[in-house]
Amino acid sequence: MLVEASAAILAGGRARRFAGRDKSRLIVEGHSIIHRQVEVLHRVAKTVFIISSNAERFADLSLPVFPDAVAGAGAIGGIFTALEVSTHEHVLVVACDLPFLDAGLLSKLVELTAAADTDAAWVRSDRGPEPMLACYRRCAKRAIRREIDAGRLKASDLGSALRVAELPVSELTRFGEPSRLLANINSSEDYERIRAKRVKE
Repeated sequence: MLVEASAAILAGGRARRFAGRDKSRLIVEGHSIIHRQVEVLHRVAKTVFIISSNAERFADLSLPVFPDAVAGAGAIGGIFTALEVSTHEHVLVVACDLPFLDAGLLSKLVELTAAADTDAAWVRSDRGPEPMLACYRRCAKRAIRREIDAGRLKASDLGSALRVAELPVSELTRFGEPSRLLANINSSEDYERIRAKRVKE
C-alpha cells in the first residue's frame, strides 16, 4: 500500500475553541491522535513530516518539523508549506485533530490525485469539501500561493483555484463509517462526543 507520496500533519492551529490545548495529544481509544496518525501515514507514504511553528512540541516523534512558509495564512498556509517542503510530487495533508485516519482512504486520495488533469483530491461530505483530509500535487503550490497573496485564505475554497477530484461521501463506506472517518475535534464537546461513542460501542 506504500505509495510515492509524502504526508504532512498540519499542527499549527491555536485551538481557540479548545482552550489552547494540544489536540494532537488527546487520547482516543487508548492512543494519542498524532501517534496513531503517524502510524497510519507511515503505512501509506514514503515520508511523514509535521507543519508547526513549535518543533519542540513534537521532538518525541523523531519527525521533521517545518514552520509555516507564510506567517498568518492559517490552514491554507500549512497546505502551501507542505507542498513547498515535500520531496514527492503527491502530498497527503491531514489536520492533527482527525483521530480515525484510514490507510485505504488515504491511498485512494493519492490515486485520484495521480489522475490526469488533477491538482488535488479530497472528500466532499455533507458539510462541504474536506481540504484537510486531502492529497495535493506539488505543482498546485503556485496556484495556492496566488490565493494567499490575494488574501483568499479559506482552504475549502481552493476548489475554485485548483482542479480537484472529489470522492463523494457515499463512497466512504468502502473504508469505514463516514461519520467516524471524518470525525474531528474542534471543541471539548466534540472530544466528549467521540469518547462517549467509543464507550457505547
